[in-house]
Amino acid sequence: MNRLSQQTSPYLLQHAHNPVDWYPWGKDALTKAKTENKPILVSIGYSACHWCHVMERECFEKEAIAEIMNAHFVCIKVDREERPDVDAVYMDAVQAMGVRGGWPLNVFLLPDSKPFYGVTYLPAQNWVQLLKSIDNAFQNHYPELVNSAEGFVQNMILPESSKYGLTDAASSYNPSDLDLMFEHLQRNFDTLKGGMDRAPKFPMPSIYKFLLRYFDASQNPEALAQLELSLNRIALGGIYDHVGGGWARYSVDDEWFIPHFEKMLYDNAQLLSIYAEAYSLTKNPLYKDRILQTVTWLKSEMLSPESGFYSALDADSQGMEGKFYIWEADELKSILKEDFDWFSKLYNISKVGNWEHGYNHLHLIDYPEKTARTKGIDTENFSEKYKAALNALAVARQARVRPGLDDKILSSWNGLLVKGLSDSYRALGDEEIREMAVRTGEFIKKRMTLDGQLRHSYKNGVATITGFLEDYAATIQGYISLYQITFNEDWLSQALQLADYTILNFYDEPEGFFHFTDQHGEILVARKKELFDNVVPSSNSIMAENLYVLALLLDRENFGKIADRMLSKMSKLMLGDVQWVTNWAALYCLRARPTAEIAIVGENADDIRKDFDRFFIPNKIVTGTTTSSELPLLKNRTDLHGKTAIYVCFDKTCQLPVNNVEDALSQLASH
Repeated sequence: MNRLSQQTSPYLLQHAHNPVDWYPWGKDALTKAKTENKPILVSIGYSACHWCHVMERECFEKEAIAEIMNAHFVCIKVDREERPDVDAVYMDAVQAMGVRGGWPLNVFLLPDSKPFYGVTYLPAQNWVQLLKSIDNAFQNHYPELVNSAEGFVQNMILPESSKYGLTDAASSYNPSDLDLMFEHLQRNFDTLKGGMDRAPKFPMPSIYKFLLRYFDASQNPEALAQLELSLNRIALGGIYDHVGGGWARYSVDDEWFIPHFEKMLYDNAQLLSIYAEAYSLTKNPLYKDRILQTVTWLKSEMLSPESGFYSALDADSQGMEGKFYIWEADELKSILKEDFDWFSKLYNISKVGNWEHGYNHLHLIDYPEKTARTKGIDTENFSEKYKAALNALAVARQARVRPGLDDKILSSWNGLLVKGLSDSYRALGDEEIREMAVRTGEFIKKRMTLDGQLRHSYKNGVATITGFLEDYAATIQGYISLYQITFNEDWLSQALQLADYTILNFYDEPEGFFHFTDQHGEILVARKKELFDNVVPSSNSIMAENLYVLALLLDRENFGKIADRMLSKMSKLMLGDVQWVTNWAALYCLRARPTAEIAIVGENADDIRKDFDRFFIPNKIVTGTTTSSELPLLKNRTDLHGKTAIYVCFDKTCQLPVNNVEDALSQLASH
């Protein structure tokens, strides 16, 4: 066993038996490199990463290869989910080298931690050749490596505003800009299969968040059509687990058919939010079904006894990717018996397999009932038979060897899930979902917050690693959501405390954005800022929306000014190529029109709120109290002749109170 055996990260523990003399990232390894004047190999991955497992089997488990690595390098293993700061710095460097980023990420550093070369996955022969070439270059061409590394570092420390030409602009918001953003985004739509016109296909929640808000602002039917097409295919395709619920990370093809089978908490958290909003808008029962199934999966497979949620399920089991999720035809026949015939037609099951090596994967492109009618297998009780068949497969699947569980708990991803559960509750009104959201928020507050500061990771009863901007941004967002579904003002107090801390310790006032790392955190070769929205929105875009909402809820003008400055500086990118900044664009949708401020006062405040939340009104904030409150929107407001009152306000100016949701909706519509 090597040094990684003392770590808690499941990814690092996976490599604890490698013959490679792995170090975790830290002072010991970095000091050794300087003392012995050796180059550093930083190998970055995560526990559910298929190609990380492949490279481990082909390279890191081989004695001969390990001997070369140990002799010539100080070898460091990094869990990218545990140390996103290290990953971000060296991923940025590798992309500057012209290498397409991905994991495993293998980066070679000088003894002072400056990067000079990097690659992703390599098979054994290529890896050995590279190791020898790097060693030769270090021994015989050291000055050239130093010059190369210095160039990459200079690129990394260049301020983002300079790198992307972002300048302060007037904080004016033009609704016509939204049409321009949509038109730019539309150029890359896959209008046949949904999503964007590329493979692999990733669910990109912030794109759908923008489409939802853009449709609300414009009523453009093309936006709604693309949204529904995409969400239907993501809900029906192979990246959704038809048997057990929950989404895999992405599909390797352009059909949403075969996924990389790992299930990540952050994807499922965000997709809950998107499907909840889409259900509120469309009332499509498919979306409700996917929300409820995914919540059930989260509760049964991802929930810790302490009410935090684990990070991921592996793609592999028994050394094979997807084995837990795929089926041979004979196996299905033995389970389903007389139902096999129609089921096999529904899902195109065959002896040779609808995928490869005789395996079948469950995948639809249209609603099951509609597909059954098209294929002539519809019966009067088809829906019940269909559910019973999937349930039979779920029972049979329990006997299989389960994929590995990454049981570390991250405050950032749990914050995203608090938001996802809160949105799901707002859409469905299911009290059990609200309770899950509150318990998860309590977990972050009690277990992952020390002296008012967040910790990034929790494992074995211990919270570790100084929190990153992603932790603060997602947790603040989650707390704001909890307030708006409970009216418990402690959640707002917690959000405010964390926001004040973030501004004090992360904000770069001259540039107008937030650093990714706390000023009290570990100092790396560069202190990055995360601006671009990817499968997870950038921490800066989440933070900007947090500050905008808190400014309205708490009358904090300074928060609003910071948010507006951030958004205005990003306008160049939004109007240029919006697909990489769609969470920013979603916020722009809110700023392009006045935000409704809803205040509910009276003993039935929660019931009124629950009734209100059934409707899709993304551009609103909601406050409420059963008695009285000192919050700005509630102060000095009373019920209406003993009945719960609803105040519809814009820019702190309120219309006459009403006591039913229908009248309040009319006031909103008339503004």
